[in-house]
Amino acid sequence: MHPELKVRKRMLLLALILLALFLLVAGRLWQLTVLESEELTRRGVSQWTKEGVVTARRGTIVDRQGSVLALSATSYMVCADPRLVKDTDAFLDALTQVLPLDRESAAKKLADKTKGSVILKRQVTRTVADQIRRLKQEADPSACLNAVTFDEDSRRWYPYGALLSQVLGLTNVDSLGQSGLEQQYEDVLAGTEGRYLRQVDARNRILAGSEGYYVPSRQGDTLVTTIDATIQQVCEKAMRECLEVNQAQSVLCIVTDVRTGGVLAMCMKPDYDPNDPPRSDAQTLTELMRITAVSDVYEPGSTFKILTAAAALDSGVTSPEDQFNCTAKIKVDGDTIRCWGSAHGAQTMAEGLRNSCNPVFVELALRMGSDTFYRYLTAFGLGKRTGIDLPGEGAGILIGSRYVKNVDLARIGFGQSVAVTPLQLVMAANAVINGGKLMKPYLVSEVRSAEGETLQRFSPAAVASPITPETSRIMCGLLEKVVSEGGGRNAKIDGYRIGGKTGTAQVYKEGRIVSDVHIGSFYGFAPADNPQFSVLVVVNEAHVPVDYGGTTAAPFARQIMQDVLQYLQIPPSGDENSQELQVPDIVGLTISAARRKLGEIGLELVTDGAGDVVLEQLPPAGAMLVSGGQVMAYTASSGGVTPEELVRVPSFIGLGDVDCARTARLRGLPLTMEGSGVCVRQSPAAGEYVSPGSNVTLMLSPGGTDE
Repeated sequence: MHPELKVRKRMLLLALILLALFLLVAGRLWQLTVLESEELTRRGVSQWTKEGVVTARRGTIVDRQGSVLALSATSYMVCADPRLVKDTDAFLDALTQVLPLDRESAAKKLADKTKGSVILKRQVTRTVADQIRRLKQEADPSACLNAVTFDEDSRRWYPYGALLSQVLGLTNVDSLGQSGLEQQYEDVLAGTEGRYLRQVDARNRILAGSEGYYVPSRQGDTLVTTIDATIQQVCEKAMRECLEVNQAQSVLCIVTDVRTGGVLAMCMKPDYDPNDPPRSDAQTLTELMRITAVSDVYEPGSTFKILTAAAALDSGVTSPEDQFNCTAKIKVDGDTIRCWGSAHGAQTMAEGLRNSCNPVFVELALRMGSDTFYRYLTAFGLGKRTGIDLPGEGAGILIGSRYVKNVDLARIGFGQSVAVTPLQLVMAANAVINGGKLMKPYLVSEVRSAEGETLQRFSPAAVASPITPETSRIMCGLLEKVVSEGGGRNAKIDGYRIGGKTGTAQVYKEGRIVSDVHIGSFYGFAPADNPQFSVLVVVNEAHVPVDYGGTTAAPFARQIMQDVLQYLQIPPSGDENSQELQVPDIVGLTISAARRKLGEIGLELVTDGAGDVVLEQLPPAGAMLVSGGQVMAYTASSGGVTPEELVRVPSFIGLGDVDCARTARLRGLPLTMEGSGVCVRQSPAAGEYVSPGSNVTLMLSPGGTDE
């Protein structure tokens, strides 16, 4: 081939190669500047800048006196630069000496070398952060602790610990409200996050003199609650004792200002410390977080008689002097409704309230009829939410007026066949004694800025007027007599006029009534002639031989009211001649000797009727009661059976022989059955406590009637 042709071919080949290389370079440039521009820019910025969030300090929650109930404390985020960690195991071995970490999760984060910073732990205290700083100075360079950095963080702190825990609620690690007021007022408390951007070198160090920006966060607003921390502490102490003494499944207490509807205290036990909640056990934490005072419903029992009596008086179907006769039972639509105890005989309506006589309230409900009675029940707020500023409120259960039968109406009259939340009952009862106004309950009175400026104020609101002021005045007097002369005597306070009503409610499990346990309660208010505050104590499933509200709840309601009266500096207004008496020790005495010893100083004895020797007493020796107060004696025969071992006799009335035998067998009670058919009589009576293995005699009749 001609030499010149060879040169031309070589030049052409070289030109093609250069063209190809040019096209490759041009294509690569196009790829980098067009296709991958955004991603490369992002990666470049992430390598020479450090961007972060400035966490907003969550707003504070305070009580009505300004005492801090919840606030955000400064804490730290512990971060690390994965690119500087050469030996992950050595790094974690050194760091976990002072900082507990999930090694698997931390190792996974450190494995991502594309990131300049990863968060290893949040909400680390200043003490731990200082320990890490010292460790960085002392540790072997091979541990690479120079990769550790800190960012400011915040954590929620509750100065009073478990006090008001369910109501205040919880926040998660991102300071997001999970329950209670923290959740209800999330928008108010959260504040606004800020941001920052800094220029850094390859080792994530801020470049001196470099540009950046910083947008500060805005702190959340402050909630001023109606809660009084001192009154709340009084309730917490009383409920701890109540839970322990009664060996109850749970207890709760609500204290309200009857004039405004403001909640002064709300206590539920068992509870938890929100500073250290059991987050590892989600089911337990969820149960403990529930605000049962507003979410759970129950049959109120005799405390509901406050509403029935007020409605009956206001509607004109009765008067305090109206005469009734109690034979211990009453029939309605073929159903026999029994009184809680023996026959009360002839009595006035006022005496029926003091005696808590079921037949009296059955008759009052039937006299009013469904239309009238339901008009009052609706006005009292039953069957609908109160509207309190807390999440998870229940509406209660009220049979529709179109479907209610006479027997249902009769049972509603004394607190059965109707279910309420504790808060519903408190607000309805408050309307009876505050002049007739149903107030909307509330927990937050003001929202203030971090600088103290009032942004929003919540005022008391009346939502209905169920009864007249005159009816309210009469009811205050009648309920005062319940405490001074009736079943609420354990709530009497020396020198003060106290009103109230006890209650013992049924417990339902799996849709059936459990006869062995009850819900004891007491609603009280003071002063009776000018009510300022009310207290409801509810004791759920007390495991003591006698679990009536007068013995399980009333003494602790008295304890709370006595302390609150002194704290609010309400002057005495009652009988100046009454006096407080110290309860003597009656354990080990026979019933007759115990009754005589108490009678000598002006106290009464109430016994469970199970035996002749006092094994335990409530209130305990040394406690204070006013003259006429009742001491509960838990007894057994001289054989020495403890109260916990006693067996409560179930009701066999209305059961066939097979069901009677099955019921008795479950409780270990031998039976003697006379006749056949349906049980019409039993001995011992239902509700009495006997020693294990005690014989029960039943009278059965084919027709189901007691001849």
